[in-house]
Amino acid sequence: MKINWVMVAPLVLSLGLLGMAAVRVITTPDAPVARSTMTTLPATIEGRPAPGLGLLDAMDQFEIPRDQDLRGNGLVIVNFWASWCVPCRAEHPILTALAEAGTPLFGINYRDTPEAARAFLTELGNPFDRLGADPDARVGRDWELSALPETFFINDDGAVVLHFRGPLVRRNLRTQVIPALAAAGYDLPGAAAIAAD
Repeated sequence: MKINWVMVAPLVLSLGLLGMAAVRVITTPDAPVARSTMTTLPATIEGRPAPGLGLLDAMDQFEIPRDQDLRGNGLVIVNFWASWCVPCRAEHPILTALAEAGTPLFGINYRDTPEAARAFLTELGNPFDRLGADPDARVGRDWELSALPETFFINDDGAVVLHFRGPLVRRNLRTQVIPALAAAGYDLPGAAAIAAD
């Protein structure tokens, strides 16, 4: 059987280019990387007052965040999460560390059941100062959610300083969140140490 190199050459060339791209990604782990499509969607909510909450009691045992809790408390973190969300599990240790460092952290359990949410927090711990539920995604629509997890940083005036889409893991904290907050004139207590671990 004779090989037709005209037909094989494009495949070989494509595989070679893909291999070179893979080597570049693997060999530069700390280089700034472009955000995925989800994290580069325009955050039209930034700079505007945080939408209302109007949440349900998540599990009949937590204090629900209210609209007034988003003002006058310094920088506040609002995190939308769910028990079925795998990246939410990945970011949980960072959220816990940020809460322990003193940043008020409000959780919004999104499109979940109270039983599943309770099991998630029983297993991993509850870092949230206040916790509410949005089982019908009504609040999520107002906050312009596209995919979980999503985290919002709210200033003293109740305005959204930063809307971060994706898991809040060390690398994202170090390369995206801390610089964006610093550029807006905000410091997240303990974040540099948490991101460096």
